[in-house]
Amino acid sequence: MVRLRFISTILTGLPYAAVTIPKADYMIAHKDRYDEVTRYTLVRQICRKTRHLSWTVTKAYGTENLPAAGGYIMYSNHQGKYDALGIINCHPKTMSVLWGYDSAKWIIAKQVAGLMDAKIIHVTEHREQIKILNELAREVANGKRYLIFPEGGYTKNRNQLQEFKSGCFMCSLKSKAPIVPVVIYDSWRSMDSNQIGIARTQVHFLPPIGYEEYQDLNKKELSDLVKDRIEAKLSQLRAEDPLHKG
Repeated sequence: MVRLRFISTILTGLPYAAVTIPKADYMIAHKDRYDEVTRYTLVRQICRKTRHLSWTVTKAYGTENLPAAGGYIMYSNHQGKYDALGIINCHPKTMSVLWGYDSAKWIIAKQVAGLMDAKIIHVTEHREQIKILNELAREVANGKRYLIFPEGGYTKNRNQLQEFKSGCFMCSLKSKAPIVPVVIYDSWRSMDSNQIGIARTQVHFLPPIGYEEYQDLNKKELSDLVKDRIEAKLSQLRAEDPLHKG
């Protein structure tokens, strides 16, 4: 399927990319001069510009649920190319992302990943995945915030959940950090559709799940717990939006 909104975003963003990519690459090459906050500020500028170019309006709900201090992991449903950008737009504190190689290799995405020190994984490299997930868990235990999409990818699922890959939940079991389930709604409309006009999307940060609540669970049980929280919110949103067909 040809995604006209995505193509339009890329084409209209070329002048901005021509200026921003060299700036981002320079920051990435000189991280000793640019701290995490400075680099994340540029990331959010890129995300805001992309939101504007894609004619997208995103509303954030539940930001008060984000832990005030320390590291945590956000697990979100996945719908399309705008998902991570939409969440970053709504997340004021520095954070990073567990990113698949195929998505992170493209221009702008590559720069955003580099600025955030994102963890890049190859879906076919099992041993490498374990190593990266262990690194991520250590960083979260030391106060870093990460976003993970446990579905691993997206198809044409829109506002329907796909199966979760339970392996990524070892990060929480090892870091013992709070889990913040995240629900994105209508995010696919931003850059994975051909609709005309403004795309209205939502990001919901749900109440955190503390370690004391999940410490006795295994990876599959924890995956099911988070999935159930996300599905419950999605069901509520779909019920409140009877004209929605996605």
